[in-house]
Amino acid sequence: MPETSVAQFYDELADDYHLIYADWDTSIRRQGDALDALIGQDRAAVLDCSCGIGTQAIGLALRGHRVTGTDLSPRAAARAAREAARRSLSLRTAAADMRHLPFPDGQFDTVVCADNSLPHLLTEQDVHAALAEMRRVLRPDGHLLISTRPYDDLLRDRPASTPPQVHRITDCADSGERTVTFQLWHWHDDGEHYDLEHFQLLPAGGEWRVKVRRTTYWALGQDRLASLAAEAGFADTRWRMPQETGFFQPLLVARAGE
Repeated sequence: MPETSVAQFYDELADDYHLIYADWDTSIRRQGDALDALIGQDRAAVLDCSCGIGTQAIGLALRGHRVTGTDLSPRAAARAAREAARRSLSLRTAAADMRHLPFPDGQFDTVVCADNSLPHLLTEQDVHAALAEMRRVLRPDGHLLISTRPYDDLLRDRPASTPPQVHRITDCADSGERTVTFQLWHWHDDGEHYDLEHFQLLPAGGEWRVKVRRTTYWALGQDRLASLAAEAGFADTRWRMPQETGFFQPLLVARAGE
């Protein structure tokens, strides 16, 4: 899928993205705490190269790190900056493709690419290009943190949908209004790529307003992604599972090699 359509997917989702969480502020803090424990140093220079509306970036800024956020979606990156400012945090953001990061070599202690963002890249060539850029902007022995869906399990079952999530709209807590979110997955013939339809049902004057957004992912298995990271110059690659990290997705943890 062309990068313009991925950017459009997240541009259209940016205003409503927080509604997929039961409590976005709680998720910001929980994810920031989990990633901070893996970074293992104070006031690290962190690049979140798929920052979205700021869930991980703001969480890490709350932990005292010096965070820069980039995202393919200009609208999402702009919202991340606004949300950080609303919390009196410093977060520089820019619209950028993770395959072409607009930073000099060796600028960051840690690069984060979370929330299943890397699998929007649909070929080994594109994934390698993104990983090589992440390696380039890291200082020697810098840390890489990538989270994806648990694709080894998903490739066995190839689910057709996700269960509906029903959350109260926090801005409308007194009215009891809720939002419903679910996904339909349409697997390609190769068994690895899938088209995702993201459904969001929002209350509107006693009825439901339905928003549908579409994008494509590559269900990239853990061994394959670790191998691509090693080819891009990373060492000590290993997967850390949610039950040990407290992060909601599996995390590939690696170090910038020599």
